[in-house]
Amino acid sequence: MIVSTIGQGLLWSLLGIGIYLTYRILNFPDMTTEGTFPLGGAVCVTAITGGIHPILATLLGVLAGMAAGFVTGILFTKGKIPVILAGILVMAGLNSVILFVMQSPNKGLSNFPRIQTFFTNLNLPNYFDIVILGLLAVIITIILVLFFINTDLGQAYIATGDNEVMARSLGIKTDRMKILGLTISNGVIALSGALISQNDGYADVSKGTGVIVIGLASIIIGEVLFGELAFAERLIAVVVGSIIYQAIITLIIYLGFDTTYLKIFSSTILAICLMIPTLKEKLNLKTGLEKEA
Repeated sequence: MIVSTIGQGLLWSLLGIGIYLTYRILNFPDMTTEGTFPLGGAVCVTAITGGIHPILATLLGVLAGMAAGFVTGILFTKGKIPVILAGILVMAGLNSVILFVMQSPNKGLSNFPRIQTFFTNLNLPNYFDIVILGLLAVIITIILVLFFINTDLGQAYIATGDNEVMARSLGIKTDRMKILGLTISNGVIALSGALISQNDGYADVSKGTGVIVIGLASIIIGEVLFGELAFAERLIAVVVGSIIYQAIITLIIYLGFDTTYLKIFSSTILAICLMIPTLKEKLNLKTGLEKEA
């Protein structure tokens, strides 16, 4: 159970990293997430069942997610539609796109190869293939994100999130940075959707419902536990936060709670994590007043 939880946490952490790129750097929540996550899975599973190699199918899922993020960016920057509404519009449209891709509400992978199938010859213990796959995906993703951030383009992207007015005064085309951020972010989110769909053995049109809460929970748990960190450390904190979140959900299931209501547990966990900094501040304030008295 512990190994399975770690594996799941690693795969879901990609969702958290994708959301982090917009939520923490550009300072806005992107609702496209709930459409691009199942889109990545739908494109990947459909491609695999069509005879395409699982790795290539996964990359196709990533490209589909990037395309969706690009559309959101265009609606936001060029169409002047508020980012949350632009994300909701794209998310709603992707529901039809997913149905068109799969030609049904869901599609299974029975008797078809998956990426983790390539680890079977290693004679690993149960669920260790998911841990290895998750580690590889997380390491590659973090390396690519760090490489991007350390380029001039990446620094312009961060500057856009830090202070858009100042970034414009320096000649940075902030609209392009926002489009780029949404494109990359949703590509990473779609990667998570593709890998999780392969792990689950199916893709479903409703698989994206509530996933933004899972991603945000991973980010907030990591921040609450580790506080102020360097950029690379923050990405690692998201991964740790995702594993802890999955451990909490596993514990809830183990205790016998009805899995039908997992979404409310997810929302409750996120709400508690969001309130912790405020509670800490109030407790510190109270302690300070007591000392003065």
